[in-house]
Amino acid sequence: MEAVAHHHHHHHLRPLNFNNPPHPHPHKFKHSFRLYFSSSPPPPPQQVRHESAVPKLEYKPGVFDDLFLNLFRDKMVQEVGWDSDKAGYGGLIEVANHLVMKSKSNSNTTEAAVRILRSLFPPWLLELYKMLVAPLAGGKVAAVMVARVTALTCQWLMGRCTVNSVDLPDGTSCASGVFVEKCKYLEESKCVGICINTCRLPTQSFFKDYMGVPLLMEPNFTDYSCQFKFGVNPPLPQYDAILKEPCLEICPNATRRRELASNRTADQRCPKA
Repeated sequence: MEAVAHHHHHHHLRPLNFNNPPHPHPHKFKHSFRLYFSSSPPPPPQQVRHESAVPKLEYKPGVFDDLFLNLFRDKMVQEVGWDSDKAGYGGLIEVANHLVMKSKSNSNTTEAAVRILRSLFPPWLLELYKMLVAPLAGGKVAAVMVARVTALTCQWLMGRCTVNSVDLPDGTSCASGVFVEKCKYLEESKCVGICINTCRLPTQSFFKDYMGVPLLMEPNFTDYSCQFKFGVNPPLPQYDAILKEPCLEICPNATRRRELASNRTADQRCPKA
């Protein structure tokens, strides 16, 4: 293991004195830099070899995750015009709740969420991707690329993700799927309305309209998993079974609405209805 070898190699050195200039060994610096950025120590080699025998490692947030969370939250706050006092992920969920509650309709919520997603990218990047990458190999190159990037950069938001293979409409299959084991965003928000209107519909629209990549997202409201299928078009709204899902029993918004509705027979679902 590299870390062990390093340790033996340098064990005769005295501890670094911070008043002295930095150590001239670039390897030592690189090693500590790598440790700083990786969220957990590298697994021992035998764990890598027999991966199936090893229990799944929980996703642990790394340094970049806080960066992504804060960037995303800042953009959300700019759109909503309100911020929560809560730090971290809990605060992000409160801002998402606020977005849903202040919107006049679900389509308003979705449009706002698309604007938030667009604000995370320079416009020229999206336009070039749509123009130059999206048409390659019938869209497969772009679909595989965005699947990889999604799995790498979105675990802070959704928990553990893996790239998997999906069947495309043309009868072929390719590695343009992302499987979310248990979506943290759904688990923490406990709300189908927040999932569909601030995540699923806007994300599907964003990739199709601004990057030229069709996307179907299939959340499972029983185990909170979610399957992304890049390169697959979602059904039209009237045929979309997921839009007909009632909210979760534990949804705080649905509960609030149920209480309000108990004296009149209004729709008892949360903002998703």
